[in-house]
Amino acid sequence: MKWWERKKRRGAAPVVQVRQGEGHPFGVLDRYTPLGTGEVALYRAIREGVPLLDAAIWKLVRLCGGVKVLAEDRAAQAGLEEFFQKVNIGWGQRGIQAFLDRYLDDLFTCGHGLGEIVLTGDGRDIAAVLCADPEQVEAKRGDNPLDFKLCLRQAGEPKELPWQELLLFTPLQPTGDCPCGVSMLRSMPFLAGILLKIFQATGQNWERAGNLRFAVVCKPGEDEGAFAQERCRQIAGEWSEAMQAGRAGQVRDFVAVGDVDVKVIGADGPILDSQVPVRQILEQLVARTGIPPFMLGLSWSSTERMSTQQADLLTSEITAIRRSVEPALERIGELWVRLHGFGGGVKIDWEDINLQDIVEEARAELYRAQAEEIRRRHQAE
Repeated sequence: MKWWERKKRRGAAPVVQVRQGEGHPFGVLDRYTPLGTGEVALYRAIREGVPLLDAAIWKLVRLCGGVKVLAEDRAAQAGLEEFFQKVNIGWGQRGIQAFLDRYLDDLFTCGHGLGEIVLTGDGRDIAAVLCADPEQVEAKRGDNPLDFKLCLRQAGEPKELPWQELLLFTPLQPTGDCPCGVSMLRSMPFLAGILLKIFQATGQNWERAGNLRFAVVCKPGEDEGAFAQERCRQIAGEWSEAMQAGRAGQVRDFVAVGDVDVKVIGADGPILDSQVPVRQILEQLVARTGIPPFMLGLSWSSTERMSTQQADLLTSEITAIRRSVEPALERIGELWVRLHGFGGGVKIDWEDINLQDIVEEARAELYRAQAEEIRRRHQAE
């Protein structure tokens, strides 16, 4: 075959390169694989990506607060109260309440809280009570179920920490397969990943269709073939001037002769309604936290008030959380008492949880008093 008889090879089809291939900023959720240990980086990404969950955890931390200490030895009560109010927590904070806030935050997020009691140089007093990053340590089981050691994570074999009695460790809802506790966010990665995909897609759709772009199509007639390019150039110039006048706040009409069609790019592609799927996912996430939706700014019911049943459930949830961190606080108080030469133990006294309406409580108290008065009258007769 002669060279002039060979068919010309067609070039390769062009590849579109302008489309962005990056996903949403919390892409770690897409690569999540359930493991036996807590994925702390994943859980922190969920809190950062879903503000509702971050607010729910902070509300639980605030609701669990309000701690006082009582010493069995009355001579130690004043000094122990002053210690709980003024102990150094680090980073410019003082008081056990500040320590408890961060301790509970790590407890909910990581599945266990980690703290350390720091003694003075002579070992006769407590210099500070610090919170540590739970990712720094891992628990090592001992020879019996009552024995465990906290080890520092490092390259190679974990190193057992020397002063175990000065470390504070609290697991959240420990199970048989996870004795070190499980995070409150453990069951949320799948649903949180779907929720962030919806938000990311919504943002991309608004970037593409939010700022309207127009397609101006000019169809020249049969006798305008020679002047079609020049006419299109004139229409483009007039359209550009009309758009620039609109930016300056002026109203300018666009007038063209012939068959000219103006369409909005992307107007035929409707944006999917995300209200129903987003609410279904948020219902699952909020249910895990145990907080009524209206406390997080969600208006899902006609009466935005907390019922008696909801208040009782939330109160029992807070009480259970308090029970889990109470041993760590008692250890701090008992060590202070021993170091200062006092006897007896300490008891943690929590503030009452009041989630009911004060007016409703007063009305209920009035009804009880009236019923008691009527009962007495009947007995007297």
